[in-house]
Amino acid sequence: MSDRMKPIPFSALMQWIFQEYEKEGSIFGIRKAKFYKNQAGTFISLFNEKLATPLGPAAGPHTQLTQNIIASYLTGCRFIELKTVQIIDGEDLPVSKPCIRACDEGYNVEWSTELTVQEAFNEYVKAWFVLHVLMKELELSDTSDFMFNMSVGYDLAGIKSKKIDDFIEGLKDAQKTPIWQECYKYLEDNIDLFKRFTLDDLKKINPRIANSITLSTLHGCPPEEIEKIVTYLLEEKHLNTYIKLNPTLLGEAFVSNTLKQMGYDYITLNSHHFKHDLQYDDGVKMLKRLKEKAKSLDLQVGVKLSNTLPVRILNNELPGDEMYMSGRALYPLTINMAKLLANEFNGDLLISYAGGVDFFNIKEILETGIKPITFATTLLKPGGYERITQMAYYIDRNVKDYEHIDVIKLNKLADEALSNKYHLKDYKPVENRKIVLSLPLFNCAIAPCKVGCPINQDIPAYVKLVGEGRYDEALEVILKDNSAPMITGTLCPHFCQDKCTRLDYDESVQIRNMKKLAAVNAQKTYLENLKPSELRSNKKVVIIGAGPAGLACALFLRRNGIDVTVMDKQAKPYGMVQYLIPKFRIAREEIDLDYQLVEKSGVKFIFNCDPNFNIDTLLKEYDYLILAIGTWIPEQLKLEVGTEKVINAFNFLKEFNENSELLNIGKKVVVIGGGDVAIDCARSAKRLPNVEEVQIVYRRSKAYMPASREEIKLAEQEGIIIKELSQPVSFENGKLTVNIMELGSTDQSGRRLPVPTDKYEEIACDTVISAIGEHVDREVLIKNGVSLNEIGYPQVTKELETNRENVFVCGDAKAGPRTIVEAISDAKLVSQTILMRLGLSDVYQDKSVQFNEKELYERKGILKDPMDNQEEATRCLACNKICELCVDVCPNRANVKVIVNGKHQIVHLDALCNECGNCGIFCPYQGNPYKDKITIYNDLASFEDSTNIGFMVLDDKSLKVRTETGEVVLYHLDQENTISKELSELIRVCIYDYPYLFWKEEVR
Repeated sequence: MSDRMKPIPFSALMQWIFQEYEKEGSIFGIRKAKFYKNQAGTFISLFNEKLATPLGPAAGPHTQLTQNIIASYLTGCRFIELKTVQIIDGEDLPVSKPCIRACDEGYNVEWSTELTVQEAFNEYVKAWFVLHVLMKELELSDTSDFMFNMSVGYDLAGIKSKKIDDFIEGLKDAQKTPIWQECYKYLEDNIDLFKRFTLDDLKKINPRIANSITLSTLHGCPPEEIEKIVTYLLEEKHLNTYIKLNPTLLGEAFVSNTLKQMGYDYITLNSHHFKHDLQYDDGVKMLKRLKEKAKSLDLQVGVKLSNTLPVRILNNELPGDEMYMSGRALYPLTINMAKLLANEFNGDLLISYAGGVDFFNIKEILETGIKPITFATTLLKPGGYERITQMAYYIDRNVKDYEHIDVIKLNKLADEALSNKYHLKDYKPVENRKIVLSLPLFNCAIAPCKVGCPINQDIPAYVKLVGEGRYDEALEVILKDNSAPMITGTLCPHFCQDKCTRLDYDESVQIRNMKKLAAVNAQKTYLENLKPSELRSNKKVVIIGAGPAGLACALFLRRNGIDVTVMDKQAKPYGMVQYLIPKFRIAREEIDLDYQLVEKSGVKFIFNCDPNFNIDTLLKEYDYLILAIGTWIPEQLKLEVGTEKVINAFNFLKEFNENSELLNIGKKVVVIGGGDVAIDCARSAKRLPNVEEVQIVYRRSKAYMPASREEIKLAEQEGIIIKELSQPVSFENGKLTVNIMELGSTDQSGRRLPVPTDKYEEIACDTVISAIGEHVDREVLIKNGVSLNEIGYPQVTKELETNRENVFVCGDAKAGPRTIVEAISDAKLVSQTILMRLGLSDVYQDKSVQFNEKELYERKGILKDPMDNQEEATRCLACNKICELCVDVCPNRANVKVIVNGKHQIVHLDALCNECGNCGIFCPYQGNPYKDKITIYNDLASFEDSTNIGFMVLDDKSLKVRTETGEVVLYHLDQENTISKELSELIRVCIYDYPYLFWKEEVR
């Protein structure tokens, strides 16, 4: 397997395009429904060229190969910024792999094209021809409405070299070049293949491919060198010229402060770039001189804003010491560069813009008069090229041919950038949404939300049903795995949403809200019709504890015909949910609706029980016993002084829920802790009439707080102060003394350890509430002969059975405080274990829900803010039905979907892959499609150099195959049992149904 791409010959390109279009209704994976055609009839002019849209792929991974440019054009790009060429090229250019990391903000360690300059030139000429063919053949435009912009670097000597000079001159007029003549002749000889593209159209294709150029220089290039190069490009090459400028122009202080303000404080800059790169004042003076020079030559000079930002590699994100940042974190820097320069020139400045552009800001940028706009990072994310179509149609009727930049609008846009939610780090709550499963060779489509859910609910199914208003059916899907839809629809920390594919589009599907909609609209009716199941066994189960875990066990067992009794020391069900979670977070009527699900199923309840239960006595009456006793014993906050004055969180919350009007805890309150209980205490205290100020004191930074991001945000919105890196020491005389901490090395949880600085601060407060955790009642467990582990919790088997036979434990009592949904997960396991021992199967079956593939494909590439109604279902991508993320995000189209026996499978094309690693970033599995999927090779050397499972066609019937075991075999298409049935079927389908995936490399 080689990390060097092999361009597709022109004839093979044309065959691929038309065979795929006829078979699949797509071209290089871009579906016909996402082809863009200018509808408004509006155009802009640039360097005397007419453009249907001022949009395009930036010089980067999406303009390196012909098929990349084709995919960009089909989806709406009309300004094609070709990838940069330089004198060092091909195998002489070292590029570390993987070279792209676009989890959130983007990073790369590659610069110019990885092809040779000649190969790059050939790709661009081939693309020029293909776009003219498709323009007519697909009726996208009657006349050319696109332009190419070449990009070169990095110094004058290299640009003057014969290699680069031939490249520039060739794009200025390609007619006499071998590749032009090859493409022209192929189209001329095969003109009968086309329905609309004619010989006259072929003759009209302009050999003057580019009349503009973008100069990309290395960091540290002196201003006099830049000016010499631009002067050369103007005077000698007569090209309209953009000068790519680096974000370092803003100065280190501005860049550093901006990144920190927006939450990207972990990005570490390289100070030397700010010292040695072009300085702002020098840049302005240079631009003024060059503008005059260009004007005298009847040409134009502008700026390309901006280059990527060089930052240090500290955590092995990519190979090497330095990487280049792009994407949404670059937007506030680039738009502020545009603001400064536009003001400097009173709006009379050409700006080609690239820096964190996507659907959410493109219209506003264009309305300032900036044009054209290019992008790369957004196309590296799920949806890929098809994100362009949405942007193109979004701005279709708003494209205006501004002569100058509106500096007032641009100033406003730049100022707002620093608080724009789409560009703040908090907008994406998780860095990594991968699931802990290996990527399978076949049938890999999966719903990460379902895997991420501790109880594995069929989320795509119930979201779809809610979206269609079929609430009763949605509730049935939910109840299969979830005993408390009202409670989890309100309080669940929604782990599922941390795995949602839409996190790489915009925001997660609001899965929890969809569950709540189903419960609100269907649960009362469901309860009216609920009847106890008939008993299917003479065995009986007793559950100690009526919290979420206990009630879930009770429901799952009783509805399957088991006699169940629940006992609890409290007077009401649902334990901490009932007694400790504030009423402003969940209404008690909603808790009661979930309790009724259990009660009406036929479960018997005994409340106000003696907490000192006896297992031996209970096992005389019951066959199985489940301990779901929670963690009601608070951990003790130990201070040097004042420990006795500290209020326990449980006591405070219980009193708040029962008698908040009688509570008086003073004006200033401090809560110690970083979990959800601490947040509940703080938000409750804030609602007391006499309280004026509430602070949460936490020993680590806010980023490491275990509380949900949602709850932290709500607390801050309510005016609660989070005092980070503070360790309580003493509480006396109305003051809490804290030791200021700093973060050190990481611990086993992956969080950085707080290290004391022995610098102290005093916080004025009337009341201190401790919310640092709680544990199980160990005494009652020991008294009952339940063995404990080294951390003081029951020793259990994988089925959660204790050392006492037929005695199980679940929920918080198992290993400490967890979430409601994790408690239900334990309950599922315990109840399934008991059912299995009794020889009973679960009566609840999966509900089959049909999805429309066309609708799901239409959702790809569409960015959309969440909605608070059933329309939210239209944002769900149903990834278990259609995933193909590796196809979406590959710039080179090296991952391809094929259909085998009605199922979607992925194959990898070795020849088109440069091992950039992007497909592995977004694949939900722990894997890399470019390594882990069946690979098609088009040359024997690459096959033999690889370890990928895959095949190489030798002749019409013979192949070399590397099987699932790694064995290499000669395989004949007529043979049976030589290779696995699955592999054999896929190979046959590829060869017979997708012949365009096979071509021979051209030798020039």
